Amino acid sequence: MKTVTTNLWRNALLATAAFAAIATPSAIAQDIGLPDWVDSDSERQGYEVAMRSDNSDNGFGDSRVEARMVLRNAAGQETSRELSFQTLERADNTVGDKSVVVFHTPADVEGTALLSHARILEPDDQWLYLPALARVRRISSANKSGPFVGSEFAFEDFTAVELNKYEHNYVSSGDVEIGGETMTVDIVERFPRYENSGYSRQVSYIDQDIYQIRRIEFFDRRGDLLKTLDLADYREYGDGIWRAHVLTMTNHQTGKSTELVYSDYEFGVGLSDNDFVRGVLERQY
Repeated sequence: MKTVTTNLWRNALLATAAFAAIATPSAIAQDIGLPDWVDSDSERQGYEVAMRSDNSDNGFGDSRVEARMVLRNAAGQETSRELSFQTLERADNTVGDKSVVVFHTPADVEGTALLSHARILEPDDQWLYLPALARVRRISSANKSGPFVGSEFAFEDFTAVELNKYEHNYVSSGDVEIGGETMTVDIVERFPRYENSGYSRQVSYIDQDIYQIRRIEFFDRRGDLLKTLDLADYREYGDGIWRAHVLTMTNHQTGKSTELVYSDYEFGVGLSDNDFVRGVLERQY
């Protein structure tokens, strides 16, 4: 979603974020240049809105957070799992964040872990550790649209938050209610540029106040609405680091849903690239 999750930032980038908050989108785009695929006003505006949102999330360095995953079937029956996320911010815009997701309960998924190295147009690197088999399995690029551990989140949902993975197209602005909160948003379509996506397009709702994504609608390869992700209970950490604490993914075709409820985030926990290598999955979990 970025998380469900998923982010990069600060210090030297703080000046860039401050500039982005006061400069017009056109001025920002002219300063850094537009991608080659932009050839219309709606594409330019869509990219600028998405870029402003992406820039607002720069500078966090690394993070750790505990969460509860609640799975609901079409009849409303629930099961829950406890898990944790660790994230290391990308080095620059040519690559993506690194993350590890680890399940702690219940017993049938305890120790299951997903390591992700997000890329831009190249296939993301993802490895899944299954404790019952005591081995690490690489997730092929053709299987990333499949469900992650029985949830309504796909494997690609954990890495496909990077700005340049998409072509963007501005649709409109307006007021929407999400998580009981009414806000003014910019609505931007985004079309995957990477291969083997399970989605033909996505529609993101980006609020005009703190520039965070509040909703994403996912359309399947046939073009039909498949899922909606709502991001609610945003909280600010430090100066301008925002995180949603309730993510709800609803599958409109099956009636199932998955909710992720996050505890408080920790930042600056001292993570490094060595904490995001394949061997860590077997050694620590």
